[in-house]
Amino acid sequence: MDKYYPYTDFLKAVGQSKKVSEAEKLLNEIYLDLFINHIQRMYREEQLMVLIDRALDEKDEKAFHLYATELKALHQVTSE
Repeated sequence: MDKYYPYTDFLKAVGQSKKVSEAEKLLNEIYLDLFINHIQRMYREEQLMVLIDRALDEKDEKAFHLYATELKALHQVTSE
């Protein structure tokens, strides 16, 4: 052991690594939340496209406008 590390420096390093660990956990949680939200938006968009196609096939103008409005709002939220 050619270097001397005071105990206080060791405690500082451990304290910092704990903060980094907590920060990493928080960051991972944020990324996971963003990923799940992205997947949910993609799934809902696919659902809406199917519902819009069905409404067009059935000539259901009310349903078409409802689903198209929701899809438009979904696109606006993702583009912001």
